Amino acid sequence: MLYNFSEDLKSIRDILGISQGELAAELGVQQITLSRSENRQTSPNEKLIEALYDYAFKKNIRINRLKEMLWQENLSKDHMLLFHGAKSEIQGAIDVKYGRVNNDFGQGFYAGSSYEQAVSFVSGFDKSSAYLIDFNPVGLKAKKYTVNQEWMMTIAYYRGTLDEYKEHPLIKDLISKSRKCDYIIAPIADNRMFQIINSFIEGEITDEQCKHCLAATNLGNQYVFISEKSSAQVKLLERCYVSASERDFYKSIRDNDAKMGDDKVKLARRTYRGQGKYIDEILH
Repeated sequence: MLYNFSEDLKSIRDILGISQGELAAELGVQQITLSRSENRQTSPNEKLIEALYDYAFKKNIRINRLKEMLWQENLSKDHMLLFHGAKSEIQGAIDVKYGRVNNDFGQGFYAGSSYEQAVSFVSGFDKSSAYLIDFNPVGLKAKKYTVNQEWMMTIAYYRGTLDEYKEHPLIKDLISKSRKCDYIIAPIADNRMFQIINSFIEGEITDEQCKHCLAATNLGNQYVFISEKSSAQVKLLERCYVSASERDFYKSIRDNDAKMGDDKVKLARRTYRGQGKYIDEILH
C-alpha cells in the first residue's frame, strides 16, 4: 500500500495557505517536482516524502492525527478504528499465521487502540509506518483480558517462560481459553512490562504485586486477530508516513511515560509486599 502523498501534499498546502512554488522553496525542490507529484504524474522519491512530512510536523501539522479523526467520523456502524505500527510495510493480505510465536498471545495479526502507541513501538526503525485499520467485530467471538493473574500467566506462557509448567492443568486451561475465540482484546505488554511478569514467574514477587506493578505501566489495549474469519473483517484503510521528527516526538513521550511508570512500579512493589501468592503456590 502506497502513501497518500498527493492528497497529503494538497492538504498540507491548504492548511498552510501557500502555493506549490512557496512550498517547493521551503522543501528545496523545484515547483515542477511538486506539481507532478501532486497531479500523480510521477511518484515521489524517499527524500521528497521525508522532506514533506518532516516539514509539516515541524510546522505543527499533525497530518496523521487529522486523518485519524476524519476516518473515525466516517466509520460504519459497529466498526472501530485501530492502528498498526509496522517496521517497514505490510506485504500482501493480512495473515494471522505470519507473526512470531513468542508474541504476547502467539501468532496473529496485532493492532492497537492508540495511534500514539502504534508509532512509539516502531519509533526506532527508520522505515517504519503506521496503518489505519477498519475492524468490523460483528459475528466474531472475542476473548477479553484485564490486568490479572490469567493475563500475566498467559503472556508468560507464549513468551516462553512457563515451559516447566506447560503440562500443568491450569496452564493448559489458560492456553485453551486463549484460542477459543476469533480475536483477543488485552492490555499491551511491552518488554518493560514483561520484565515485571518475569519477576513474578521467577518467584521474586507475588501475583498481587505483579498485577499492581503492571497496572501502573498501562499502555492501552491491543487487538490480536487469530482466526481467518477475524482477519477477513480487518481492512487496511491507509498507510501513513512517519517522519523522523514524528518518530522522535512519540519516542520522547514513551520515554517520559516509562520513567513515570518505573517510579509507580517501585511504589507498587513496596505497597503490596506480602499480599497475594507466589508462582509456586499457584502451581503447586
